[in-house]
Amino acid sequence: MKHHPIFQKASIWQRELINRTAVAPMSRVSATADGLATDEMMEYYSAFATGGFAVIITEGIYTDVYGSQSYNNQPALVNHEQCASWEKVTHAVHKSPSLIFAQLMHGGALSQFSENTLAPSAIKPVGVKMVSYGGEGDFPLPKEMNLTDIERMQKGFINGAVNAHKAGFDGVEIHGANGYLLDQFLTPELNHRNDKYGGTMRNRFRVVAEIIAGIKASVPQDFVVGLRVSEGKVNDLTYRWADGIETAKELAEEIKASQPNFVHVAVQTGEWERDSFFGDGLSLASVIRQATDIPVIANGGFHNLDKVEIALKDSHADLIAIGKVALADPHWVVKTMNDLPLIPFHRDMLWPEATLRHTRKIIKELNLENN
Repeated sequence: MKHHPIFQKASIWQRELINRTAVAPMSRVSATADGLATDEMMEYYSAFATGGFAVIITEGIYTDVYGSQSYNNQPALVNHEQCASWEKVTHAVHKSPSLIFAQLMHGGALSQFSENTLAPSAIKPVGVKMVSYGGEGDFPLPKEMNLTDIERMQKGFINGAVNAHKAGFDGVEIHGANGYLLDQFLTPELNHRNDKYGGTMRNRFRVVAEIIAGIKASVPQDFVVGLRVSEGKVNDLTYRWADGIETAKELAEEIKASQPNFVHVAVQTGEWERDSFFGDGLSLASVIRQATDIPVIANGGFHNLDKVEIALKDSHADLIAIGKVALADPHWVVKTMNDLPLIPFHRDMLWPEATLRHTRKIIKELNLENN
């Protein structure tokens, strides 16, 4: 198993990665009420590092106080105190040869706790809020963002990246996926604007391109700046682009022009082959990778190593992100490499709440520690 492609070293971002694994971002709603990272979170993230993951991408971190927060007890990188609270996390991770990226996000119309939400257009989201992240009932009708709102939001992302660098992170991932604010700008059904941020793909992507440019101008050159994209959305699991692969190609061209250091292609239901393919063997990941020559991270059920081998050998991805099985067993890499028993993922680890404390409680109740 040690010779499987996922466990081989990789040269990316002018760094030597210990393997091709990444931890997918997973919201854990376990920060303090004022957005501080806790000792519990330090132990959570450092376990992935000692468990052999090459790259760790954090849960979504909110970036301003004007509407970006998505959940209660969500961590932040807005002020000095929040920035300082992350230093213990990055320091603990860096005791191992792992990289850690801060995922920066704005909930937009899909905030789980706010009734005063922002969006590209005043369109009420489909679906309902997520109980496991503290939500309940329908989403409210969001306020359409004016240009001042957009500029303030972009400054939040840039400030968040600067604070991430100060806190010791190796890079950031801009969350432009899964139905949250930046994905709302990218989605034609949710963006009815007639200004420079609406209409064509180039205009809809402009808000993201400006954030990428702003961050790159504000951090050192070796600080990694990535982008997460997807078709599916947390509130609309079956959503697909009407023009399919043509939209994927248009998106890839805009990504190529903006030059992030990586693209993380996410699927919403956890099944890469079901959610990411357009036919003819082309996936969203492969379209972006081939068009941009930018490193791609793929996720979606990749605890199946046969699927991983296809993704890596057939030019779909450079790195593979692991989610739920890593949550269940942060030592997935070391254990899998050495054919050791794993703690299996169980739905109850995230239900009815997705906190770190609840996950530990379920592991103990199910007697999984020694499996």
